[in-house]
Amino acid sequence: MKRLTLPAPAKINLFLHITGRREDGYHLLQTVFQLLDYGDTLSFATNTSGQIHLTPELPGVPTTENLVYRAAEALRRQTGSALGADIQLIKRLPSGAGLGGGSSDAATTLLALNKLWDLNLPLEELAAIGLALGADVPVFVRGHSAWAEGIGEQITPIELPSKWYLVVCPRCQVNTRQIFTHKELTRTDLAITIRAFLEAGGKNSCQPVVEKLYPPVRKARIWLEKFAPTQMTGTGSCLFASFDAESVARGVLERLPGEWEGFVARGINLSPAHTALIESL
Repeated sequence: MKRLTLPAPAKINLFLHITGRREDGYHLLQTVFQLLDYGDTLSFATNTSGQIHLTPELPGVPTTENLVYRAAEALRRQTGSALGADIQLIKRLPSGAGLGGGSSDAATTLLALNKLWDLNLPLEELAAIGLALGADVPVFVRGHSAWAEGIGEQITPIELPSKWYLVVCPRCQVNTRQIFTHKELTRTDLAITIRAFLEAGGKNSCQPVVEKLYPPVRKARIWLEKFAPTQMTGTGSCLFASFDAESVARGVLERLPGEWEGFVARGINLSPAHTALIESL
């Protein structure tokens, strides 16, 4: 039996522009994924039964619908591996928050089982398997903060300056489909370049719709903006503000109203899942 424990880092979207919509309904976008040194943790152990066992079962999410289970099964089907896995998920990232928790969990599962099952698939092939599970999975598989275009699958690694982020999570779960199908969503943002983003930043085109449909998000944004410029991440409920010093970010966190949750994390360029894999060699 082989064992391995790996982190599944959160991400925030430093901006999100919607530049169009394909005939199949998928939206074209531009965004930057900033990885964080905070997230979920997964522990894996191989078994010879060929079965995937995942614990614990998350409330409202049947095991067979969990992206961890689906990622493991997709990898097993793709490769024909006779091995199975016993997986334990320590969940810290809320669902529907825009932090990429489920996608990151799936990516870490692909990375871990690729090693434990001695498959040796290249990252490109793992990313392709991940894309079938969700548009955000490939960036976590590749393991680097990145510029993304298309539907999120066209990924270019990017080096981002080191910042400390305070992430505030209102107690609500945003329905991504509801946001992307909303008639008031802006779908005509002009495309920008990486250089333009690095010089001037960008906005989140989904934020006005989310704030309209989910008042707790607007309330949290107004509070956090008292301390620093604030933006929503992805199509989720969480908001973030950046700080140059960890102490300042934690000072604001201490003032966070009890109706919300929050955490402080450092922005990183290389995924801690990849770092842990290298260290396990």
